[in-house]
Amino acid sequence: MISRLGGAKRGEQPSLMAMLRRRGGALPRRLRRGAQLLATAQEYSPQPRIARQQDMARLTKAHRALVKHLQPLGQISRWQGKATSFAASVLFGLLVLGAVIVWLMLLRGHL
Repeated sequence: MISRLGGAKRGEQPSLMAMLRRRGGALPRRLRRGAQLLATAQEYSPQPRIARQQDMARLTKAHRALVKHLQPLGQISRWQGKATSFAASVLFGLLVLGAVIVWLMLLRGHL
């Protein structure tokens, strides 16, 4: 969710509260309230007694709404990542094939 919200630097794992301070204005007001609710729940999560007192129905509803809003964001970068991964796999296969061909030619004395 944080990566799709944007604003995080590469390699950084900020909390949801920090991301809302940075990029919370980019969310619609209705979703901003739900994201704030999730951020406070994230802060309380290390404390089990307080975490159990959270209204899980509201948290679940807020999480679903936020994920539904953020789902389409970043589709291009995900597609580019998949395409890069596929191209790297193909190139690695061709590299291995070339190495096997050179090895066979050396074994048979053609090189």
